[in-house]
Amino acid sequence: MLFAIVIFAGYLIGSFPSAVWIGKIFHNLDIREHGSYNAGATNTFRVLGKTWGWFVLGLDVGKGFLAASVPFFLTSWYLGFKDEQLILQLMASFFAILGHVFPIFANFRGGKGVATTLGIILSINLDTALICLGIFLIVFLFSKFVSLGAIVASVFFPVVSFFVMKEDARIMIIFSILISLIVIFSHKKNIGRLWRGEENKMNFLGR
Repeated sequence: MLFAIVIFAGYLIGSFPSAVWIGKIFHNLDIREHGSYNAGATNTFRVLGKTWGWFVLGLDVGKGFLAASVPFFLTSWYLGFKDEQLILQLMASFFAILGHVFPIFANFRGGKGVATTLGIILSINLDTALICLGIFLIVFLFSKFVSLGAIVASVFFPVVSFFVMKEDARIMIIFSILISLIVIFSHKKNIGRLWRGEENKMNFLGR
């Protein structure tokens, strides 16, 4: 029952389609039919401007943080096995990312899970989150490609987890590899555009 609650809660939290609902409620448009056709913060920046872009980014990071924090509200239900809290956090987190990519509240057409993943890592291990965020920013600042920054940071995520998490490294590495694969898969079209030199650059301080 505990695992079912954690999985269900994580998925529902992740399924909150921030960009889709913001677009429909405040602008009467479906963000997935404009720009890059993606229901994420980056496309919100492009289509709705920096104010709504930052708002959606904050919501997506926040829901990742909240999903990974679900087990903290269920401590009285714990069974008492080793690494139980971390395992529950990773379970909730994994399904939150699946919820973001395939949201039940938006016909299973969601975003790519990068901001939500950042929120998750912030909740689980701040050092890992800051290092991965730093990698993303370095790549983005030099290239201006959000997708490239996200892909490179996701590739380094398992490596960073190995050196930072220490005693929790094994289970965290398994999780980080799965998340990296999901992020890379969700960016398959971006990878194609990067390869062809057709990917759009991004300026978060613009419009």
